[in-house]
Amino acid sequence: MRLATLLDTPELGLTLLVGTADARDREFDRVFTATLADPTRYLLGGEVVLVGMRWLPGPGDAGPFVAALVEAGVVALGAGTAEVDGPVPEYMIDACRRAGLPLFEVPVSVSFATVTERVIPELAAERAGPDGHKRLVAAVTGGGGLAALLAAGGEELGAACWVLSATGHVVAGTAQPPDAGVRASLAGRFLLAGRLPLVTSVAGEPVTVLAASSRAAHRVASWLLVVEGDHARSELAAEFASLVGLERSRLDDARRFADRAAAPLLRLVLSGEARQAEVTSALVAAGFSADDRLLAVSAGVRGGGPGLAPVLAGELLAPAGPAVVGTVDGEVFALVHATDALAERVREAVRVVEPALGSARLAVGISQPSDAQGLRAAVQESRHARTLAELAPGRANVVAGSEVASHLLLLAAVPDELRRSFGARVLGPLRDYDNAHRSDLEQTLKAFLEHSGSWTQTAAALHLHVNTLRYRINRISELTGRDPGRFADRVDLYLAACFAPST
Repeated sequence: MRLATLLDTPELGLTLLVGTADARDREFDRVFTATLADPTRYLLGGEVVLVGMRWLPGPGDAGPFVAALVEAGVVALGAGTAEVDGPVPEYMIDACRRAGLPLFEVPVSVSFATVTERVIPELAAERAGPDGHKRLVAAVTGGGGLAALLAAGGEELGAACWVLSATGHVVAGTAQPPDAGVRASLAGRFLLAGRLPLVTSVAGEPVTVLAASSRAAHRVASWLLVVEGDHARSELAAEFASLVGLERSRLDDARRFADRAAAPLLRLVLSGEARQAEVTSALVAAGFSADDRLLAVSAGVRGGGPGLAPVLAGELLAPAGPAVVGTVDGEVFALVHATDALAERVREAVRVVEPALGSARLAVGISQPSDAQGLRAAVQESRHARTLAELAPGRANVVAGSEVASHLLLLAAVPDELRRSFGARVLGPLRDYDNAHRSDLEQTLKAFLEHSGSWTQTAAALHLHVNTLRYRINRISELTGRDPGRFADRVDLYLAACFAPST
């Protein structure tokens, strides 16, 4: 779509601030609404980026910000004035002019969603190709949403079809969907496929799996289009998937807009200084009511690249209904209506995406149900549960607060640096001795703790004479300065083992 087509749309009232006649001829294939100070991690090139005034950088950072957009292949930048009802700053205009990036102003009366909704039909018409594929385009432009598009696509292809998330969750479909096990299998094959579209079989019949979000930064953030039959070489099927991807982009923009209320709410809750009336008001602004029972969820991804955690949180919680996802000081939290089976549903979804995580590690913590008054405790509980999930072995783990013994939640709340220093201080001499003498005093201590200090049970488990065990325990006491026979000292040793597990 030409930039001029967008700029000349009368009902949008856009004003070009930077750009020559040549700039108007630039073409773009996506509109991206940025709600981060650095949106480049989500850009693949060819976008018009819309940025609200609150996300614009200051004078000192404008140059690098614009340069990063240009390097990412952005076609033009649109600055919205709805949040501040003021002109675009001169320093932004200068930065765009120096970098050669077209800049236009979105008036206060026009939302970014309106711009996106105006663009999607135009992009759909262009993507439909010269033969039109009129029915698919009409479904997109008619405002019927994903359901209408699937109905049209299914009729054109003469086959049942479904849109699934990468976790196997049914987003929409034209017929009774496959059972959960089949959907999980299809999603798993999609995530690990070297090439798409993929033709596989369900109950002995062929089905085609196509990517419906080709611009997603990670495949776990994509939707997949499943169509009965072999359509791997069908241009119509490819176009169908592309239009589903456009609809996904529109819904993503709407969700990002809804999630804007999440971070202020979570920051308010975590501060511990807000009045209850303020928390309730922020809850309502985020789409909840004051009487709702909620679950707090904390998600963390290590090694998966920036921006993956909030996307995964949204995908994992999609089956539970509407959720808001926000990031506070680098931590990702979500709030969702309380349901009995949420933890198990999230685990099922995690099992599907885990093979596609590669070297990344996913940890999810889920609180117990809470009302508005207990929201701070719920968010903190989800954080502690996530910390426990991070400590567990494996690539992906989910821990629910209701499943965790109280002392483990307390341990999870201890800062990492304090964990390491305490563990090293208590067990360091023991480990140094084991390394120097090739002994097993640490394993002896672990067995002694696991058997609650029972001499006979520990000796039997280690295949030692009780006198040998007593000698080892005395040596442990000398090295650590703590007597494993005393309860208080035994607690110190147990905590140190929890905080600094042997490698």
